[in-house]
Amino acid sequence: MSEAADEKDDSVGVRWPELAVALLLMALAGLVITDSIRVGTGWGDDGPRSGYFPFYIGLALLLSAGWVAAKQLLRWRVHEPFAERGQLTSVWAILWPMAIYVGLIFPLGIYVASALLIAYFMLRHGKHGVALTAAVALGVPLTFFLVFERWFLVALPKGPLEALFGF
Repeated sequence: MSEAADEKDDSVGVRWPELAVALLLMALAGLVITDSIRVGTGWGDDGPRSGYFPFYIGLALLLSAGWVAAKQLLRWRVHEPFAERGQLTSVWAILWPMAIYVGLIFPLGIYVASALLIAYFMLRHGKHGVALTAAVALGVPLTFFLVFERWFLVALPKGPLEALFGF
């Protein structure tokens, strides 16, 4: 590729995303391996100890992520496109509301945060009307409440609104 072609290339290379994910997975694998060793990776009288299978899964994750990181470092000068900047804009339009959603789960509870997220996406990206948006944004969390809290008896994070209604 010529220098002029490189200057016009508006894509983000795969080097940094792949290296960052590989290093993150290596750190996660290290955590899994360390904790597996802490709880025991050998065999007890009644079979494998608690850390036996997680240890080997962590080891496989460490080796595969290390392979990806090494491969990326060895091919550092090769520019392979990961995504064009316009495509990253679309990803960002989804990523930041999701990050806010995760941050709102603790103070508001999962049901209120979910209703807000659904309403935002329906209004902003789906261009749906207010009546349909309200019905879906309230109906989906209500359905999840009934299924998880009442049917499966699995408590999900609740906020002040649920406490107000005595849930």
